[in-house]
Amino acid sequence: MSEASISKQTPRILLIGASRGIGLAMVDEFLRRGWEVTATVRNLANDELTALSQRYPQHLMTELLDITDTLQITALYQRLSERRFDVLFINAGTANQHQDAPIATLSNQEFVEVMVTNALSPMRVIDGLQTRVKPDGLIGVMSSGQGSISRNRQGGKELYRGSKAALNQFMRSYAARESSLHPERSLLLLAPGWIRTVLGGDNAAFTLEETVPDIVNTIENRRDKPGLIYCDRFGKSVDW
Repeated sequence: MSEASISKQTPRILLIGASRGIGLAMVDEFLRRGWEVTATVRNLANDELTALSQRYPQHLMTELLDITDTLQITALYQRLSERRFDVLFINAGTANQHQDAPIATLSNQEFVEVMVTNALSPMRVIDGLQTRVKPDGLIGVMSSGQGSISRNRQGGKELYRGSKAALNQFMRSYAARESSLHPERSLLLLAPGWIRTVLGGDNAAFTLEETVPDIVNTIENRRDKPGLIYCDRFGKSVDW
């Protein structure tokens, strides 16, 4: 893609985890709104993204990234050496197979896989790619309302809840550490709600069509608001 073919006013997003579900729908929505999108997937053979690239050949790039692989994060950083983004948003995440099992009954392997994917790896991506984001840009991560400690009154999904609560805490630490270096930067933890996807399941309350425009609205609206917020898809604060 030629730099000259994209207007200097065209906003750019680096969207991590875009192969399916919410991430793929977000790519579509951002493209509809005129953004230039660089989307990462773990497998470049993705028919849905290929179809989108044919519709938006000047505005969509696809890159390879498994967020749990630090070497791939470094390689992506190097491939993007000439690019700067208005938004870095990390959507990639996972849930364990035995979601309703008490935390003490889970295997070490199951615990490590979810915690590394949902809590540690997003912070590694941020640390590895933050200089590819403009100083006044936005860095965001897809969290969950289930990451709220004060709202947890019914239990269940203990490992998933714990991984998102850990992610929230790590982002608060990052915000405190980075606030003096980039006081103008916006940081976002976004709880999208219970959405019908492979991860959310068929019984979820909301469809992608209902929720993704609100998610993108919130990302757009937070771009010029420095500091960290943990909010729902409408931009309303969620209790920590």
